[in-house]
Amino acid sequence: MKAVVLAAGRGTRMKDLTQDCPKPMLPLAGRPMLAHQLERLAAAGVREACLVIGYRREVIRDYFAAHPPQSLDLHYVVQATPDGTGSALLLAREFSEGGPFLMTFGDIVVDPQVYRELIRLGTDADMVLALTHVEDPYRGGAVYVRGRRVVRIVEKPPKGTSTTNFLCAGVYLFTERVFADLAKLRRSARGEYDLTDAISAAVRSGQTVRPFAVPGFWRDVGRPEDLEPATEYVSES
Repeated sequence: MKAVVLAAGRGTRMKDLTQDCPKPMLPLAGRPMLAHQLERLAAAGVREACLVIGYRREVIRDYFAAHPPQSLDLHYVVQATPDGTGSALLLAREFSEGGPFLMTFGDIVVDPQVYRELIRLGTDADMVLALTHVEDPYRGGAVYVRGRRVVRIVEKPPKGTSTTNFLCAGVYLFTERVFADLAKLRRSARGEYDLTDAISAAVRSGQTVRPFAVPGFWRDVGRPEDLEPATEYVSES
């Protein structure tokens, strides 16, 4: 099993904490967040990972050159222009050829069991989306589910307008089919190529897109206040 980790952004919501450090390299319990994530991917059976890097990419390369993850071969591609998550994943097309693969963001902290479940569910699906239950999914992708299928995704809906409590959790299993939809993306109103638009295209075309509700701990470490609970989790797990 392979995995792609999007780790090209600075993380502006972290303010001065990412002045000289890409967000995925912020420390949790004395080690970079990305190191914890790669360790968990390896525990789930991943043997190769491609890191999509950009902002302060030398920090990532230098760290893992000195501290290579066990049982995991690392590859790198560079997103020179920060123009969206869809274009970032498209850069890993060549690496991902040959079978299904996991994809996540470098600031998502979950239990390795989540990765294992996505792999299991992917045996009869074109995509599997990890979901988390929130009061209002206005901060990200609001996901609508019917039975065992995802039927609709709305990216950053206005607050209070969603009739679903499922938020896209930032962990996925994809097959090669995703790259055809990524290649067709047009810029969003924010001027970016959004991964969510490719997933929506797959849903509309009738591809089998499965949901998986994340049990237990999940954290999108996007703000300074997210660092403490994420640190407590990795210290205890």
